[in-house]
Amino acid sequence: MIREAQLQDTRSLAALALQVWLTTYTTDGMRDDYADFALSHFTDEYFEALIQSDEYGVLVCLNDTAVIGFSVVNLVSQYQDKHYGFEVEKLYVHTHFQGQGIGKQLLDAISQRWGAQFWLYTWVENASNHFYQRLGFKQVGELTFDFSGTVIRNNVYISPTS
Repeated sequence: MIREAQLQDTRSLAALALQVWLTTYTTDGMRDDYADFALSHFTDEYFEALIQSDEYGVLVCLNDTAVIGFSVVNLVSQYQDKHYGFEVEKLYVHTHFQGQGIGKQLLDAISQRWGAQFWLYTWVENASNHFYQRLGFKQVGELTFDFSGTVIRNNVYISPTS
């Protein structure tokens, strides 16, 4: 079941975000800068602020009562111009539930709730690139940012209807 996130979900969202982020980005082992970022960023307070903001939308996917996936939509973020729509900032699925269609279900729910025209970016080394390409997302650019002195490259994708 997919529904809008509620304040009682914040602890599960924070823990799931830690699990997915650490699994994805610490492939070379756990470094202090990774740990510092993850533990300071993915907090109950972070998710509480997102849930209460008019500029964000947060959906959760539940397996009975457990959160197994979530998405964060930034309704005001733009890539280049408003033509590409809003940004899907996060689409995280618990490691044990990946490959079961949950990411696609969350994307469909995003489209139904906020519209089918959106953009997102993902690390060039992330396996999720294949997921988005398989769904018909089109790469339209690249974003880079500095993380602890390392330049991180990301592919920018637009939804198939953009």
